[in-house]
Amino acid sequence: MPIEFAARIRRIPVYPVASGYELGADVAMLASNESPFGPLPVVVEAARRALVGVNRYPDPSYASLRRALADRYGIPPSRIAVGSGSCDILLAAGEALLEPGAEVVYAWPAFSVYPHLAAASGARAIEVPLDSCERHDLDAIAAEVTVATRLAVICNPNNPTSTALPLEHIEAFLERVPRHVCVILDEAYCEFALALGDPFASLELLARWPNLVLLRTFSKVYGLAGLRVGYGLCGDERFCEAVDQVRQPFYLNAVAQAAAVEALKHQDAVEDRVTRTIASRLALEEGVRGLGLSLADSEANFVWVRLPDSDDQERDEVAVTRGLAERGVIVRAGAMLGQEGRLRVTVGTDVENARFVAALGELL
Repeated sequence: MPIEFAARIRRIPVYPVASGYELGADVAMLASNESPFGPLPVVVEAARRALVGVNRYPDPSYASLRRALADRYGIPPSRIAVGSGSCDILLAAGEALLEPGAEVVYAWPAFSVYPHLAAASGARAIEVPLDSCERHDLDAIAAEVTVATRLAVICNPNNPTSTALPLEHIEAFLERVPRHVCVILDEAYCEFALALGDPFASLELLARWPNLVLLRTFSKVYGLAGLRVGYGLCGDERFCEAVDQVRQPFYLNAVAQAAAVEALKHQDAVEDRVTRTIASRLALEEGVRGLGLSLADSEANFVWVRLPDSDDQERDEVAVTRGLAERGVIVRAGAMLGQEGRLRVTVGTDVENARFVAALGELL
């Protein structure tokens, strides 16, 4: 008789991981929204120094990283959650907040991990379609909130569609949501949303809404995806206590902590990388439009490309992604992310972006 697993294992969807890692060095990896820029040499050195002490467990309070984030954002360390990537905090929030009979509401398509929250907890998931501009329809999301709702997740800018909403829309949404609902504003790409104004203005909302959590990461703009460091800026320290309670001890390793603390000291370099990424994104968008294709309005470090309409969008999408891979370009297929007939393409180096546009032009 085979091993018998819990019923929730059958409910939890498999995360759509990117392919291409086995193809060697000569590949444009444009599938995972990583930074094309490696960590700064001083960040690498900080990580190397931390390796000397890895015979000891890391600080279980993560005090140095919490203090560094507190200094950066002006929030008490007790209201800062940290984790092994922002997904770690998100999944812990699901475990801490959700259970059978509870509800979680989010837009769709959005970040692929959101469906895991209900599947793992037995809660009911309410997926609200995006609007005609492929942005969150906050009015529709607010209308789905009930007494059973425990968690609402807003991805801004949204992954995979790259679109974003201005802060006043988020603020109006918070006005409508009851205080018993935890609202996670997933801002993994907020540093790139410069067209909307100050990407850190959402911090002001925490003083008015204790049920709000701003979820952010070092994986994107800081170039530390391989070390997995995320953090949440919280309106209420009880959120931090709850997500810590449901996780294993020592969930963030010492090397990752040291690298993140050092990375926070170099905001000028971060801002320069944001500027360069946006310039490259604009050139990438121009190249895609030159092929006769349209895109969503991006406020992130990736673009959401609409393939030509056909009778079988999924088959065409598979053919295009396969053809791109054969030409050494790896992108993410829209069907894997909730919408057929789309490609999610990370902004890489200018050489990688040009390679993608040329390969796509050959295929079309």
